[in-house]
Amino acid sequence: MNRSLPLIRLLERRARALRRHLAAAVAGRDIGVHQARVASRRLREALPVLVEGLSGAKGGKARRKIRRLTAALGEVRELDVTLLVIDELAERPNVPAAALSEVRAQVIEERERRRGAMLKRLEHVDTHKLDRRLNGVKEALLHAPPGQHGWRAALAARVARRARRLARAIDAAGQVYAAQSLHDVRIAAKKLRYALEIADESGAAPCADAVRALKRVQDTLGRLHDLQVLQHYVAAVGATPRRRRTTPDAALAVLSRLIEDECRHLHGKYVAALPSLATVVDTARRDVPARLTARRSARAVKMTLAARRERAQRVSHAAGASGRSRERGRA
Repeated sequence: MNRSLPLIRLLERRARALRRHLAAAVAGRDIGVHQARVASRRLREALPVLVEGLSGAKGGKARRKIRRLTAALGEVRELDVTLLVIDELAERPNVPAAALSEVRAQVIEERERRRGAMLKRLEHVDTHKLDRRLNGVKEALLHAPPGQHGWRAALAARVARRARRLARAIDAAGQVYAAQSLHDVRIAAKKLRYALEIADESGAAPCADAVRALKRVQDTLGRLHDLQVLQHYVAAVGATPRRRRTTPDAALAVLSRLIEDECRHLHGKYVAALPSLATVVDTARRDVPARLTARRSARAVKMTLAARRERAQRVSHAAGASGRSRERGRA
């Protein structure tokens, strides 16, 4: 079996997800933009690893096109999620409906403006050319010489680097409730998770527990970030002159306080998860890279031993043939 098949399947899964969610995003479906952006980031994380040591793969060109997709989708993703949070809050009995409705109107107006900009930017991204680039990567993987494809070492270095970055972000954030520091932790955790997913899905270094732990932290901090974005729009409505809005200041203050309370609760949940997060970081810095490189070394040793046995058999066969030839000469 071609040793690159698990990597090819990984590439194909990520490419299919991007195509599917991108179509949903352009069609304007609920969280299609968010899912397409996630799919683009996961594919971008995988490409440098998959093409390591391969000639003619053109992974860099594919990655640049995907980066443009990610940037274009970013115009709308945040506001799509904000609208989902507003819908969720609207179901709660203690949330002032009038204040939430006015905030929703402002978010929708901004979203429509950004959506137009997003669609214009997407028009400049040649998805057919991207498919050709990805097929080029697939072909390079199919014909990858075992001795030249250094994806395991590349992934090991990437995982260790992502883990160090997350460790620094956690240390910088401490246990203080500060939006930017927590945002940095979330981004670092997300990037480490995407790198670990490659190790896990390829079977090179299974680490599903670490991936799940990072996903939980990412969900907690992601929800906190989404609420902080909503808080920004509540403040924007509050800054509008009173004669141009129907919601009184008191209702907006209640809404802001409810959002703030949930943000503080989520921060407490993050702080409680720090010990388990530290374990994940340690695993990613030491265990996963060691397993990635050790497995490669073990195979190399196995191949070397097999080559030695084959050589010994050839020498033995040659010696036997020479001996039989001398015996025939004496006869």
